[in-house]
Amino acid sequence: MASVQPPPSPDPLRFVASPSCKILRHVFPKSSKNLEGLDIYYLVQEMESVFGESPAPSPLGSTPQQPARPTNGSGDGQPVLTHVDSIGQAKMVDVSSKNDSTRVALATCRVLLGQKAFDLVASNQIAKGDVLTVAKIVGITGAKQTSSLIPLCHNLNLSHVRVDLTLNEEDSSVMIEGEASTSGKTGVEMEAMTAVAIAGLTVYDMCKAASKNICITDICLQHKSGGKSGSWSRS
Repeated sequence: MASVQPPPSPDPLRFVASPSCKILRHVFPKSSKNLEGLDIYYLVQEMESVFGESPAPSPLGSTPQQPARPTNGSGDGQPVLTHVDSIGQAKMVDVSSKNDSTRVALATCRVLLGQKAFDLVASNQIAKGDVLTVAKIVGITGAKQTSSLIPLCHNLNLSHVRVDLTLNEEDSSVMIEGEASTSGKTGVEMEAMTAVAIAGLTVYDMCKAASKNICITDICLQHKSGGKSGSWSRS
């Protein structure tokens, strides 16, 4: 009968500095203090025989993940992320080859005030002033600053921006509607949504002394037209 060969004797210094030993001592800090070096060595050998060898540590302390590669969408008709390049890095879209067209976008937002703040806004008793008028002006200004707030947006020459705020007694809210239009190479969806979002934030800022429970919600695109993709409306 063949004799069983014992495992090779480990180099204590090399093993103590090994990734496997460090991982084991990290996972079992209290137990590992009571184990002799050889006991830990044989335990790690057994673990590696089941799970495989532990990966070498990264210089930065963790294994870096490769960026996801976007699909090119060629031939499959699937939508792609236009703000991502072939290696997964963010980029600004080059629209120089696109044709100019009239583009319009409509977005909405709802601000839930609560009864106390709603009554103050409805009676124009908010200490900071006329909430609806100020939010309207700020929303228009915000639409014109979209490319400064969102760096990958193009700086557009807007033809028109409209922001309307309406009080809704049923749920003590302010309904905000924003519309932006231009004649150019890219759409104005972000300008319309920025307009209603900034207007909603302004309502909150002017009313926060009356209530901290105000909620800005339902910021979304309702309609867009123009460009290669044509018209779209929320169903």
